[in-house]
Amino acid sequence: MSESKAFTIELAALLKAIKRTHKDPLKLIIHVGTPKTGTTSLQVYLNKKQRKLRKKGILYPNRSHNSDAPKHQWFEKNLVRTHPQNLLDNFKNILSDVDEDTHTILLSSEGIYNHWWDFPEESKSLLNELNKLFDVNIWVWFREPVSFAESFYKQCMRNPVVEAIPCYGKDLSFAEVLDDSWFSQHLDYLGFVNDCDELFGKDSVTVFEYQQDTVKTVSRLLGLSTPHDNPTPRKNTSMNSITTELYRVVNRLQLPAKEKEKLVPHLHELNTALKPLVDRNIESSIASLVDKESRNKINQITDKPMIELRKRFSKY
Repeated sequence: MSESKAFTIELAALLKAIKRTHKDPLKLIIHVGTPKTGTTSLQVYLNKKQRKLRKKGILYPNRSHNSDAPKHQWFEKNLVRTHPQNLLDNFKNILSDVDEDTHTILLSSEGIYNHWWDFPEESKSLLNELNKLFDVNIWVWFREPVSFAESFYKQCMRNPVVEAIPCYGKDLSFAEVLDDSWFSQHLDYLGFVNDCDELFGKDSVTVFEYQQDTVKTVSRLLGLSTPHDNPTPRKNTSMNSITTELYRVVNRLQLPAKEKEKLVPHLHELNTALKPLVDRNIESSIASLVDKESRNKINQITDKPMIELRKRFSKY
């Protein structure tokens, strides 16, 4: 018996044992945040609203090792490495919190999109099996492609070196990273949507265009929004162009991950101190790392797919 089939059989047995008032399959909403689309703010908000969500039959699992941003990184990590048993164990923990009124489970992690193209076929099979047991819906926020690519580049410079990802933790310009196939495939928004349609069923994806209102949009979708509920987003401070260049200098040193991590608080302090300077030069090259040629290249790649995607953008 394949691991994916064994995963399905055991998970199906767990679901069958749950006493629920709803006859329909449990809905599994997977929030796929891309960088800088209010993902951290949303995760903090949903974690804060767990009790209110439970009253509405929605479970936002709190089994997260990250208290600052309570997200569900275990989901993509076990898919990247194809660990069906670990994935199953996490679902066991979640299902132990499901009660008779629960109709929806909501998971959130930006890594799901970032690592989508790293999932082996075995892991895609696990997702397909998961779809047989749950009513899977994908919620994804897409940012304007050029600003997304710049944010993603900054994160690549910030990350430690990873053997399988040649653009992590290296001294590379934006133009050089854009030429990397692993990096550029993350601009394939439409490809991701089509993949999800194939795996989970046509129109399984709800697509949102990021307009700095992710928390408010989700609060309305989940029925949390009230006249007295005005969520204040928690924003991560963006890494500016000067700090990114400093990360490139650090990357030249080829430090072990733990040594590089020790420098991060100091670079964050510099990032805050340099913000007024960058803000004053917002129209100059100091404010952006994307050269004109790279910008044109991104637009050539994404213009037609974005026209197609906008037909699917949620009007909510």
